[in-house]
Amino acid sequence: MSQGGENKRKGGDGAKGGRDEPWLIRTYSGHSSAAASNALYRQNLARGQTGLSVAFDLPTQTGYDGDHALAQGEVGKVGVPVGHLGDMRTLFEGLPLDRMNTSMTINATAPWLLALYIALAETQGVARAQLQGTVQNDIIKEYLSRGTYIYPPAPSLKLATDVISFAYREVPKWNPTNVCSYHLQEAGATPVQELAFALATAIAVLDAVKASGQVPAAEFPQVVGRVSFFVNAGIRMITEICKMRAFVDLWDEITRARYGVEDEKFRRFRYGVQVNSLGLTEQQPENNVYRILIEMLAVVLSKKARARAVQLPAWNEALGLPRPWDQQWSIRLQQIVAYETDILEFGDIFDGSPVIEAKVEALKAEALAELTRIDALGGAIAAVEASYMKQRLVESNSRRLAAIEAGEQTVVGVNRFADSAPSPLVAGEGGGFLAVEDSAEAEQIERLKAWRAARDAKQAQTALEELKRAAKEGRNVMEPSIACAHAGVTTGEWGQALREVYGEYRAPTGVGRAMSAAGGEALKQVRGRVEQVSSRLGRRLKMLVGKPGLDGHSNGAEQIAVRARDAGFEVVYEGIRLTPAQIANAALEEGVHVVGLSILSGGHVALVSDVRARLQALGLGDLPVVVGGIIPPEDEAKLKAAGVARVYTPKHYDLNAIMADIVELVDRSFKEAA
Repeated sequence: MSQGGENKRKGGDGAKGGRDEPWLIRTYSGHSSAAASNALYRQNLARGQTGLSVAFDLPTQTGYDGDHALAQGEVGKVGVPVGHLGDMRTLFEGLPLDRMNTSMTINATAPWLLALYIALAETQGVARAQLQGTVQNDIIKEYLSRGTYIYPPAPSLKLATDVISFAYREVPKWNPTNVCSYHLQEAGATPVQELAFALATAIAVLDAVKASGQVPAAEFPQVVGRVSFFVNAGIRMITEICKMRAFVDLWDEITRARYGVEDEKFRRFRYGVQVNSLGLTEQQPENNVYRILIEMLAVVLSKKARARAVQLPAWNEALGLPRPWDQQWSIRLQQIVAYETDILEFGDIFDGSPVIEAKVEALKAEALAELTRIDALGGAIAAVEASYMKQRLVESNSRRLAAIEAGEQTVVGVNRFADSAPSPLVAGEGGGFLAVEDSAEAEQIERLKAWRAARDAKQAQTALEELKRAAKEGRNVMEPSIACAHAGVTTGEWGQALREVYGEYRAPTGVGRAMSAAGGEALKQVRGRVEQVSSRLGRRLKMLVGKPGLDGHSNGAEQIAVRARDAGFEVVYEGIRLTPAQIANAALEEGVHVVGLSILSGGHVALVSDVRARLQALGLGDLPVVVGGIIPPEDEAKLKAAGVARVYTPKHYDLNAIMADIVELVDRSFKEAA
């Protein structure tokens, strides 16, 4: 039977009607260059993907051009670099924008990337009203987890409201905000925290839109109806099913009671999902396929709470970037569930289950209690600025890691059933994942220079000045941003223009006041060694934990900082987005005994080498440097050859063992120096 015929097939016994249409099938992808990413998109669409989900590189996400100092080592690594309208044109070459459904995972620079997309459509003669898709545009979770914020919370929220207020009128089929709890779970959020923090964010955004006066009261329900969510599904399948059903109920209650939305279609909880990447393991990576399937079932089995779009990680994302074949494997998994099973033929199989209902009600009650606490603090923005939510996430992640270390939480292939034959999936050249060519960064910079040279510089500057005026006067920045896109303005110039108006921001780390979850004999032994070595050195062992470059994934760095503190170290941790020069200078000024660098973006070789060179120039060439992140074996060899003392990857899950190793490293280093 053909795929089309299968879609229309009636259900069997117990079915409540015809077969439902499947969700949008996506893969989250983009790397190296706009041209390489365009080829990947065409390939995935030809293989049955039904919606695009664009991954942007870190300079694009944080408003820098590829030739900025902070962009070093980051260009094209975790996504596609988009520096101007020419890159956007190449990215979507040959793809029909009037018929595409495009999701763009972009937050701080969401107004700019949407402006580029609209400008591209206009150059092709496609009306704004025809465009369909989503910009994530959830800046609050960036302060809590992902770290790609730029501006302080208040102006950031203003930019988010500008996108929403503009898009509901001009691009009515577009989702102008995608409240994202995905990264909250990646940062360690419990189901209750994921529910409460995401809903608090949605409330803060809608309250801000309402207060802005940009939307007439009669049209406000339309804005509510365009709010979508992007969630995470973890391995505890029953709890995750209940979490999604709780989301549906709570959003319906909030939109009715708080915002007076009467039309049921505007109260629907519309969400997309990427299943959990935090639980993917470097050890026995073939097991990740089963994890991904189980997690996907949590968001498609319950019809009442079924996802509208699903994107799955690939089995090898704990190792590096997935190859096209790996992404195809994830697409095929979705297609098998959607087209070969009968789950789309039946009503909700969980309705009426007392077990499900009891868990849903318990989650709702706890989430509402957490929402009350956040409201008492003054709402989500105040809770960010006070570090309340960040501190809670650091603590819950610490509890998760401590449970894995103690064996209380089983991770197959990691802390139990670890004996295994070598995986054939990672054998051979390349190690089973895609490596971005080192030349990608230089090539992007050359294209950027050529773009700047060819454009009308005066027209670009005039457009930028109008953008700054709009921002200073509190006007909506979307039309001026679209004008900037047409004038050839670059991503870094747009970001810098608004930095000059709004300033920049460093979010609280949540580390200083986070309660410890660690304990036991292993930590006690590490503390004892820290005391011995500190006594011999004449002062407390001191560790600098640094995150060079633009990588905002701070979970690992935070947990190392907390555990080092609990082990008795004096810890220097200033959060994300530091230049190699800042890290080297801090090591000198703070008089530290060891530097720990955390990088998950793939820029580790260039950034760590730069830090090491700067330490050498400051007379600190003998200072031990340790590195943590997703680091392939060949890069580990390069780092050690460059003088790095230790490399820790996701397989090193025992933080007490890492701390003990660092203490012995420092002790031996200073004995040799003496």
